[in-house]
Amino acid sequence: MSNAFWHGFGDMNAISKNGPFVVAKGEGCWVWDDKGNKYFDAAGALWYVNVGHGRKAIAQAMFEQASQIASYSSFGDCTTPSTIELANTVASLAPNPDSKVFFTLGGSDAIDTAIKIARRYWTLKGNPDKQVILFRDNGYHGMNIGGTSIAGIGPNNENLGDFVTNVAQVSWENADDVIAAIDAIGEDKIAALFCEPVMGAGGVRIAPDTYLQAIRKACSERNILFVADEVITGFGRCGDWFASSRFNLEPDMMTVAKGLTSGYSPMGAVVAAPSVWNEFYREGAGMFRHGYTYGGHATSAAAGLANIKIMADERLPQHVAELEDYFTQAVKTLEDIDVVREVRAGVGFLGAIQLEDPTTAPHWYEKCREAGVISRAIWTGSLQIAPPLVMTKEEIDQMVALFRKGLTS
Repeated sequence: MSNAFWHGFGDMNAISKNGPFVVAKGEGCWVWDDKGNKYFDAAGALWYVNVGHGRKAIAQAMFEQASQIASYSSFGDCTTPSTIELANTVASLAPNPDSKVFFTLGGSDAIDTAIKIARRYWTLKGNPDKQVILFRDNGYHGMNIGGTSIAGIGPNNENLGDFVTNVAQVSWENADDVIAAIDAIGEDKIAALFCEPVMGAGGVRIAPDTYLQAIRKACSERNILFVADEVITGFGRCGDWFASSRFNLEPDMMTVAKGLTSGYSPMGAVVAAPSVWNEFYREGAGMFRHGYTYGGHATSAAAGLANIKIMADERLPQHVAELEDYFTQAVKTLEDIDVVREVRAGVGFLGAIQLEDPTTAPHWYEKCREAGVISRAIWTGSLQIAPPLVMTKEEIDQMVALFRKGLTS
């Protein structure tokens, strides 16, 4: 059963013995394995298939773009038409008018880029000592060096040595504690606070009311950049184009990926507000020595444009908002199952089934998959729920029924 593929976040000893789970086909909210078995994709692959599987319009857009020019360097003054068009489209949806878009390869690259921008920004402002990056308990910000350094999920950066220094962890739910930590470190030393508006891999955690607004206000008052990590929450997942718009956060920067192309091609971005990008655009700022070979990739940009058009034409952010209460109430019915402690939900199509015994999460993931629903075991022993945004009421009921079957098997 062994092959040459090395899986991410996988126990390769077990996978080598048991073989991989091979997904061969997808349509809408459903996928089929290589043996023909059908599953509801409650994980959205990895939080990202927002428009659903099998969208031929995106494949066609990619084909047409690649037939003209697949990609070209975006270093210096070079770019392609689709890259510019996607940047303008994303900027038009951003919570801050007149934003600029720096393209990356995915969410992890976007996080590392935002860290660099934050520190470079303060150097350009004449405050090079503002270097500290704040991150929250249970937070997840990708797996590149920067994101690993600001992992609020302990096992993700244990036994790896020191990477990025001048980082500090703060509370994910108590705004007063965050403000106290900021004041203890000193605003003259802090570059930015990174914050998921709704935590994803950390267990789908929704901060208490007023928390986000309180820490956002504290950052504004203390000259600290507020970076909203919307890699998961962006592009309709939370019932608006961005969670930052829903919660009126007006972030200095947003990191995005996943729903940007719905996973049809790898791509991410940092969306910077005028207050940030102006420092890099002004005369005398010089070159920002950062970028990626495939940043702004033309074929990925074409996928992004086709993907966003589908979202707009089918009103997917509004669709999620309209079904949010139904989704929340439906998944919470699973709380009557003995092995379930609670179900966390309440914002968009995001949820987590917290198990009574966290160590059993991999077991119940397997049982649910055997029942016909694919999830994922995430931090603190819970099962992820992040289905495609095209999910209907009927499919919500089907998904919940499949989870119930698996969790009571």
